[in-house]
Amino acid sequence: MANIQYYDVILKPVITEKSMSAMAEKKYTFLVHPEANKTMIKEAVEKMFEGTKVKSVNTMNLQGKKKRRGTVYGKTAKTKKAIVALTEDSKDIEIFEGL
Repeated sequence: MANIQYYDVILKPVITEKSMSAMAEKKYTFLVHPEANKTMIKEAVEKMFEGTKVKSVNTMNLQGKKKRRGTVYGKTAKTKKAIVALTEDSKDIEIFEGL
């Protein structure tokens, strides 16, 4: 396994209607590094966003979709998604404030 630092774990936030409605329950969705585990994700969120305390982390591996361009078939890249639940006394994550 590669040496993954905490700032390499979280790639970008997932902004969908379902993930926005889950923010009311303090659940945030991120695309994460495919080799990151739950403890690495928890550590990365707590270090990157000050004042946050992670209650739980749920992860899911998403397989690449089959796409066609002309007569050639291919697949998109595999991704890993994490849903991070924060504790009640934790601060909110600032990057989602203006959305």
